[in-house]
Amino acid sequence: MTTTPLVALQKPKDISLDELEAELRNIWRSQDGGSSAPVATRASTFSLVVYEPEEFQQLLAALGFYEGIIDGIHGPQTREAVRQAQMKYQLHITGRVGPHTLERLRQEYSKLPEAERQFDNPDMRGFTLNDAIAAQNPCRVITLCPILGEDTGVTAQVSAYCPVQKRNANNLICCEYITLRGTKEALERVSDVVASLVIADLPKFVWWKATPNPEQTLFEKLARSSNCIIVDSSFFSDAESELKKMQELIENGTYIADLNWHRLAPWQELTAAAFDPPERRASLTEVDAISVDYEKGNAAQAWMFLAWFASRLKWKATSFVEEGGDYDIKKVYFTDSKGMKIEAEMAAIPVADWGEIIGDLTGLRITSSNLAANCCTILCSETTGCMRMEAGGGAQACQVEQVTALSDQKADFMLSQQLQRWGEDMLYEESLATAVQILNMLR
Repeated sequence: MTTTPLVALQKPKDISLDELEAELRNIWRSQDGGSSAPVATRASTFSLVVYEPEEFQQLLAALGFYEGIIDGIHGPQTREAVRQAQMKYQLHITGRVGPHTLERLRQEYSKLPEAERQFDNPDMRGFTLNDAIAAQNPCRVITLCPILGEDTGVTAQVSAYCPVQKRNANNLICCEYITLRGTKEALERVSDVVASLVIADLPKFVWWKATPNPEQTLFEKLARSSNCIIVDSSFFSDAESELKKMQELIENGTYIADLNWHRLAPWQELTAAAFDPPERRASLTEVDAISVDYEKGNAAQAWMFLAWFASRLKWKATSFVEEGGDYDIKKVYFTDSKGMKIEAEMAAIPVADWGEIIGDLTGLRITSSNLAANCCTILCSETTGCMRMEAGGGAQACQVEQVTALSDQKADFMLSQQLQRWGEDMLYEESLATAVQILNMLR
């Protein structure tokens, strides 16, 4: 992935909420001074509101475990800080902030005297959005940054950034950045102001980097006024319950796009390609077993892939069994249109370390109890290899492929791609609905 250096028309400047639009006008007015200067094109493609909670880094900083910048990136320094906190508080050591770890961090933070709740870590939220967005789209980005501590209202910063000018270019494509900071309660109070900052005549997107919560005033107002709510289910701490919330939002008319869904594209494409030959395509109806392995910690990708495959073959879920164990085995049983029974197994594979994305698929095996069927297919990640899937044995010859995953593409880079294809994704919605139908059997 290549990046484009950015230059600031003006460094971020602290202003009041009432001064926001006036300050932006001043920035652009300063670019109209000379005929020889390149023309700076301001927001003309879309508005993007980014909700950046990142509470865990602030908690880790206040508790003395984290000295890096507040940016929400699960890099090595953040993971090590989480491990140190988990060791001190005798929690399961994962390097990730799950519900139990987050609750304990909140408890420990609440015990601190008021004077010790401060921290000096630079807060870079609102200024780390991938420049791939600004390089192609003159836009307005409004970042909401909840902070810990006393509610003293909302502070605002404005700036404008443009890619470094290419030779002989006469135009600069620039993005306006508005960053609002305050406690969650303070940001809730200015939700009407946030909605008013979105440019009326342009497409409107919200990148909600937390669990969607229809009961939250800020979320509800942004969802109502936007064309699309963008989420990343790899951030979800409880994928099963939060996928259900996503389905409820879609059923209520909110258009949802999940960046994590796009990480499945290589697996879906190779699976489809494996059955392109006519003789293999005919054997698809003989498939009666599928195994899906994924990185332990987040089952969103596994649920979405299984649901996609089942919905394409018109399978109907009939029962669900949680076997548990080291791999947290889950089994879903289906029937097809002919009444044939199918068994699907999902296994959470422990990994020594992971990157920013958790829950990537690691392996897939599609087979049939009919030994004459030509449908055995094994897909596996380049990083984990095929050993576990090939160890399944069987008398059938299997087609084996390695998958080059998209997980190394960070969420903000994938966001820039999502902004280019924001039409309704019926395949995603059908797969999500199927996943939720299966999950509802957990009741």
